Amino acid sequence: DLIVHVRDITHPETTLQKATVLSVLKNLNLPSHLLDSMVEVHNKVDLIERYKPTEENALAVSALHGHGLEELKEEIEKKILTATGKKILTVNVNLEGPQLSWLYKEATVQEVEVMPEDGTARVKVIIGNSAFGRYKNLFPN
Repeated sequence: DLIVHVRDITHPETTLQKATVLSVLKNLNLPSHLLDSMVEVHNKVDLIERYKPTEENALAVSALHGHGLEELKEEIEKKILTATGKKILTVNVNLEGPQLSWLYKEATVQEVEVMPEDGTARVKVIIGNSAFGRYKNLFPN
């Protein structure tokens, strides 16, 4: 669904390495949307003082120190959701009904926050549009 190109930005041939990787990817005849949505990651930015990416949309990270990893995770999540046509939603479910079980079967449940006082739960899910449409039809309330 997504290509993430991680480069050692401190390598003296980093630009040539990028060109080589892009050439190989193009020769694989991948769908153009994969190449167009590729995430470019510049790693080891901790070794370059005040590093700013010179390339548009490149993310600067230091895997060693954890710098930029949260932004990278968010970008990957956003692009994967776009590529797969899914979204992240929080739905309220009645724990006495079949909704939670249905969500576990038809979606990716990320988090369940139980509200014991009223027998409900807030459920954070990753779900496709068609599955969400079926959910709304089955459980209109």
